[in-house]
Amino acid sequence: MLWKGQRQSQNVEDRRGMRVGGVGLGVGGVVVLALVALLFGVDPGTVLQEVTTLNVPTGSTTEPVELSEEDRELGQFVSVVLADTEDAWHALFRQMNLSYREPTLVLFTGVVQSACGMGQAAAGPFYCPGDQKLYIDLAFYRELRERFQAPGDFAQAYVIAHEVGHHVQNLLGIAGKVQEAQRANAGQANALSVRLELQADCYAGVWANHTQRTKQILEAGDVEEGLNAASAIGDDRLMRQARGGYVSPDSFTHGSSAQRVSWFKRGLTSGDLRDCDTFAVTRL
Repeated sequence: MLWKGQRQSQNVEDRRGMRVGGVGLGVGGVVVLALVALLFGVDPGTVLQEVTTLNVPTGSTTEPVELSEEDRELGQFVSVVLADTEDAWHALFRQMNLSYREPTLVLFTGVVQSACGMGQAAAGPFYCPGDQKLYIDLAFYRELRERFQAPGDFAQAYVIAHEVGHHVQNLLGIAGKVQEAQRANAGQANALSVRLELQADCYAGVWANHTQRTKQILEAGDVEEGLNAASAIGDDRLMRQARGGYVSPDSFTHGSSAQRVSWFKRGLTSGDLRDCDTFAVTRL
């Protein structure tokens, strides 16, 4: 992926030297976050708010942190990717006669306080609609490479683009409607979550399509990296790893590997948001 020398976003909040004091999540909080960790990418707007009821202190302290060369370069990389999403979504929103509001990306280490509650690195990257910020501990990229066997810079960019996809859903009012529908019909909550996540995958593909057309950033193998990342975090694959091969489709919240690849590829191929309406199709 050709990213060096490109514009970096000004909407990056680096908290990698900040430690949140007195984190006492309790058993309930640990269980919640463990479930989120199992299924990477859950919108904490519906999960982490539960943690705020556990009397978690919000104090924080700043400690000197010596960043490695790899950490500094990763910080620059995510800033460039975020800038690319800004350029793409500004253009796409203008086509709809809408104004795009840029999110902030928060880099943190270990634990972070958000408007959706406390977040931990074990939960993976997430988007909080309450403050319209994306949160990521860059150590997740090591997990993506080693645990999920999804290496490559474009795989890393896909992670950010997916979370930005949730921001787009929030701005368009889609996320709010889904949350209302989930509250009204708890039995359909997981199925609605799958459609929401697959749409975010498709939006990530739309971003990649637009950025490639306008900036020609992709190199040989990049598309395969993105598809591999989408496949690596499918519900069925994660469940097989965590449950010794047992898969429960009714428990899916993000979609199978095949579904995630399919919807990411759909957005990547067409570049049209109208092709990402996962709520309008019967078969995902």
